[in-house]
This record gives sequence, structure tokens and C-alpha cells, in this order.
Amino acid sequence: MQPILEMRGITKTFPGVKALTEVNLSVMPAEIHAVVGENGAGKSTLMKVLSGVYPAGSYDGSIHFEGEERQFRTIADSEGVGIIIIHQELALVPLLSIAENIFLGHETARRGVIDWYEAFARTKELLAKVGLREHPNTLITNMGTGKQQLVEIAKALNKKVKLLILDEPTSSLNETRSRCAARPAAARRNRAYRRS
Repeated sequence: MQPILEMRGITKTFPGVKALTEVNLSVMPAEIHAVVGENGAGKSTLMKVLSGVYPAGSYDGSIHFEGEERQFRTIADSEGVGIIIIHQELALVPLLSIAENIFLGHETARRGVIDWYEAFARTKELLAKVGLREHPNTLITNMGTGKQQLVEIAKALNKKVKLLILDEPTSSLNETRSRCAARPAAARRNRAYRRS
């Protein structure tokens, strides 16, 4: 089995700063990877190279996706082959509904008229896939950041994603949420320790 993605010798330079030096990344189908490092290590830069935010020609090295060398000049180029990036700054329109955000720019239309019945039905399916129990009519502004991220993932699934990139997915968690998320694991460890 060959990798779905190979990034070979990626080097990206900004004026006065070398952000990436000869970076290699290989991803097999159905694998989950975490690119980990300190702030400024180049994680987001690498993902922006992959997704076409930094176009081919602005970096050295090569990108191979599904066995072919690719040169993405725009985000639309990478999305066209199924590579979708969800940026740290979410790209949702706050005063539009979940359904409107998911289909924005990809409206389901018949004879030039948006088919809201189909859009709502498809939105319900996508929300069920990501485990979000919200009505498709819910405004984005009435949702927390965590739920908004799930809407972004649902939006990516609607685009027939093959490789999903989450840039800094935990950055929106504040300190209280982070502690709350850690508490159940700590409680389980304490219970296990008491039993032993």
C-alpha cells in the first residue's frame, strides 16, 4: 500500500527567517497524525504549504498526493483533490445558520433555486456523523467554539474530503475547559489507584 500523501524536502523561507528546512511527511490511508512542536516551529506553515495557502513556487520540495506530484496554486486546487484544511481561525459566517454555512458556495439548487429541503436533510446527516445535535437552522453565533469546529468538520465532509487537516484544533479551548477535560481522566486514575 502506498502513502496517500508524501511531502518531500519541504523548505519555506520568509524574509530573514527559514520556517521549514527539508521537512518530510508521509501519511498512509486511514492514518491519523499529530504534528507537534513549540510555537513558531513551522507546523501551520507546513499545513499551509500542503493546502495551497502558500502556492507552489513559493517553497522548495515536492508534494505527492494519491501517487501523483501536485502543485497547488490555491486552496481551491487542494480542495479539488480532496485536501481540506480547517484553520485555527474558523471561517464560518456568524449570522448564518449551520445549513447555510455548510453549503455556502456549494448550494444545492434546482433550476436556479436553492433546494432547502435537500440542504437541511443533508445537513442533518452530516451533523449526525460528527456527533452534533443541533438543528440545521441554528445560527453559528449561538454556538460555542467547540461546536463551531464540528460544523467546520461537517462542512469538510460535505466536500468529499480525503485528507482533513485541523490547524491548532485545541487552541480554542480555554484553561477552564482544558482542566475540565483533564478531570475525568485524573478521577479514573485515582479510582484505579485506590482499588490496587
